[in-house]
Amino acid sequence: MVLKTVLDVNNVDGYDQSLNDGLHEDFHVEIDLDETTGSCMEWHKPGLGFQNNHDTTLKSLSTNHNGPDQRFDFSGTDEPQVDTESQNTIILKLQNHTKIHTAEQSWKCVICGKAYTQNAHLQEHIRTHTGEKPFKCETCGKAYSRNRNLQNHIRTHTGEKPFKCETCGKAYTQNKYLQQHIRTHTGEKPFKCVICGKAYTWIANLKQHIRTHTGEKPFKCETCGKAFHHNIALQNHIRSHTGEKPFQCVTCGKAFTQNSHLQGHIRTHTGEKPYKCETCGKAFTLNGHLQGHIRTHTGEKPYKCEACGKAFTLNRHLQGHIRTHTGEKPYKCVICGKAYTRIVNLKRHIRTHTGEKPFKCETCGKAFTQNGHLQVHIRTHTGVKPYKCETCGKAFTLNGHLQGHIRTHTGEKPYKCETCGKAFTLNGHLQVHIRTHTGEKPYKCETCGKAFTLNGHLQVHIRTHTGEKPYKCEACGKAFTLNGHLQGHIRTHTGEKPYKCEACGKAFTLKSTLRDHIRTHTGEKPFKCATCGKAFTQSGKLQDHIRTHTGGKTHKCLICGKAFIWKPLLLRHTRTHSGEKPYKCVTCGKAFTVKHALHRHICRQTPHHCQSSGPDHGDP
Repeated sequence: MVLKTVLDVNNVDGYDQSLNDGLHEDFHVEIDLDETTGSCMEWHKPGLGFQNNHDTTLKSLSTNHNGPDQRFDFSGTDEPQVDTESQNTIILKLQNHTKIHTAEQSWKCVICGKAYTQNAHLQEHIRTHTGEKPFKCETCGKAYSRNRNLQNHIRTHTGEKPFKCETCGKAYTQNKYLQQHIRTHTGEKPFKCVICGKAYTWIANLKQHIRTHTGEKPFKCETCGKAFHHNIALQNHIRSHTGEKPFQCVTCGKAFTQNSHLQGHIRTHTGEKPYKCETCGKAFTLNGHLQGHIRTHTGEKPYKCEACGKAFTLNRHLQGHIRTHTGEKPYKCVICGKAYTRIVNLKRHIRTHTGEKPFKCETCGKAFTQNGHLQVHIRTHTGVKPYKCETCGKAFTLNGHLQGHIRTHTGEKPYKCETCGKAFTLNGHLQVHIRTHTGEKPYKCETCGKAFTLNGHLQVHIRTHTGEKPYKCEACGKAFTLNGHLQGHIRTHTGEKPYKCEACGKAFTLKSTLRDHIRTHTGEKPFKCATCGKAFTQSGKLQDHIRTHTGGKTHKCLICGKAFIWKPLLLRHTRTHSGEKPYKCVTCGKAFTVKHALHRHICRQTPHHCQSSGPDHGDP
């Protein structure tokens, strides 16, 4: 049965009288109501606020209306009478709800022209212009423009989470968060982009997504003028100016600018990784990290640079890339003034000042300043090389190394020096090269003060003080300060010479040796002495030559104290103490302390050998 509820609205406080234009002065609201549920028959949606608690009231107000002069005639009914306040509440809720179906927006903002179905919504909107925040938290003093936002905030103090998921039991502070969570169980994504078809669980996410198509950035920072797609991103950005970090970890005290960052951090204590990749099983602490990872499987790169067309899997990577075009470096070190395009790079840099190494290897205890470096180090224990070249099958521990290797096949060198025009396969190599022009050596040894262009070179140098040789040959036990030296040494056992000269066909175990050899063909001598102008094919030979000017004999024998200008001379001298003769004739078995002595011996036995290749006096 459907009841006709006829209510006199002319005297209701807050009713929009403009709706009566052209109608009888005793205009009435007539709404169809389902007698059993009190639902709106237009939408069939229960629980709109004027149902439930007002079911009895609605029935009390239901009557046969016999004319304009008879209003609310309840004679002959057993239902209780309703006071004027309840009548007004019901009428206003009915009126506001009806506007949902008619799309009527009768409340308009005089400042920007935006219209609303309810006066209360208009008043909330006006506060976005005036900045008024009348609802203040008594605990922390934070103020809000809407009362419901204050109520939600209060729950962050009380810990109350009244909205609970019936499927998994997870609780939330707000009903809208619960509704979104429920969709993770149902898989429902009701909000779909009409441009690209991408679907979302929340309409707010869809609105933000649409702005990636339109380019609209309505939320602007008053301090620096930077604009954002959504308000949350603006609020997070503002904290980069104020330094505010309102979200603090109760375990370790670390504070964050965003609650989501805090939640991700908390999982570093609990070890929880709730977001799992269905393709490979890898788990993540943050959903954003999972979404970025999934694109490594799909190959999707939705974030494209408008300047050069380069695409990225993550928006933050695109934003960092855009700054390579604009030259913007908004993240500045307060200690030395160095600026960076990305905040993550600044954080890494700050650790070079503090010495902090928060990422520790559980196997050997070695600590690192970056998590990426730790992950690469762990592979030295596991031997995992997940990045494989499809052309030659060579595998790498780092994807960056694979990409650089692929360019050795394609010949591509996308990173070019603006000063001299020299091109490189890797951006890191270009940055190091640029320092040869600027003379910058940002990495300094605390023991002797020597400075280096690369942090890796500094780490290797530090080992000359500590004597550490972490890279050991499994075949003979010889240890090295550099992994590259170990790999070159291993080839002396295997006989492998993968680096071949295209000019003469001669092969080498080390790429650096091949580069030095190529200069014997080209005549290039890039290393020049600033004192006398003499040039050299190798940097090491230049350093040795400089000592002939300075008189420095830095290579000292630990046994007798004799010093030498060149390290090869020290090595030869050391063998006079040890009696070591590492160079052995394969024909007669005679051994020698230096390589060129062996070469002279071979020439006496087989003169034709000397005609095909000359002695190498550079070897010790």
